[in-house]
Amino acid sequence: MNTTQRPPLPVDDHRPGTGPTLVFLHYWGRSARTWDLVVDRLVGRHVLTVDFRGWSRSSSLSGPSTLRRLADDTLAVIADASITDYVLVGHSMGGKVAQLIAATRPAGLRGLILVGSGPAKPATEITPEYREALSHAYDSDESVAGARDNILTAIELPESVKAQIAADSRSSADAARTEWPLRGIAEDITDHTRMISVPALVVAGEEDRVEPVDVLRDNLVPYLCGADFMVIPNTGHLIPLEAPADLVDAITSFVPVA
Repeated sequence: MNTTQRPPLPVDDHRPGTGPTLVFLHYWGRSARTWDLVVDRLVGRHVLTVDFRGWSRSSSLSGPSTLRRLADDTLAVIADASITDYVLVGHSMGGKVAQLIAATRPAGLRGLILVGSGPAKPATEITPEYREALSHAYDSDESVAGARDNILTAIELPESVKAQIAADSRSSADAARTEWPLRGIAEDITDHTRMISVPALVVAGEEDRVEPVDVLRDNLVPYLCGADFMVIPNTGHLIPLEAPADLVDAITSFVPVA
């Protein structure tokens, strides 16, 4: 008898509905809750959201939390949920993970939506000094609040959402908290992104200071074959929280119900 136990998977939330399934991947510092305001507006749609390894409800999972490990985890969660027809929706770090997944051309992947995504080619501003400073963004409640209010957003968020961001940003494993700023953000994945063959949509925030419009236009779009590109006005980096209705319009236009 085979008594081998399967390694535990990241925690996910799976809501059946009409497809294809929208698989949502969150940014560095958050959880599946990043997408609540978006998912709530996608009434009747089939959705799957994931807490990445090392974050929130998956914080107890051992590392490493490399981009490739997160990509492998996501594919395992999709398989475990018996999802065979899906579109990846990745935000920031989650967008870079989504590119690595799509580059493997998995069966069932129909499209890719990259929201304020980490670009395929790191921007020139991603210096060792920048990365070291970024690795301390979530060291304390005060540093989280400073990043949230002064860098990540262009509008004032409701207090309840701000509190969720603060809680999630402080609920990570040490390895997950440092992996993205010290290594993942600087990874050049252009060779992988060029291999993506499904339709893609890149969504930028007009006031995004983390992944600015020009960086996404120059360092991501050219490596995707025929990608659509759109800019949501008056929005910073946290597009799923700052402009959920606009993002839902973009998603439903790009991924109509089959």
